[in-house]
Amino acid sequence: MPRIIDGEYNNLVGNQVRYFRKKRKLSQKQLSEKLETMAIYVCRGSISRIEDGSRTVTDIELYGLATILETSIESLFPEKLNK
Repeated sequence: MPRIIDGEYNNLVGNQVRYFRKKRKLSQKQLSEKLETMAIYVCRGSISRIEDGSRTVTDIELYGLATILETSIESLFPEKLNK
């Protein structure tokens, strides 16, 4: 069975996660710790891999990221997909 995502990246939200994390002045470690308070366990290294597109993101992780980063889930996706 072919993969849904074939290519260099394993997620579409990495760049926006990095953007909103930096906008909120959070380190990757701080973001990881805040996710943990929601019982979403994503280590600092995984945050890095999400941001560089080399790790997939589950739906619950996406929800947690949007919540902690104080943005909508839709805003984590590239603009061209939101139209």
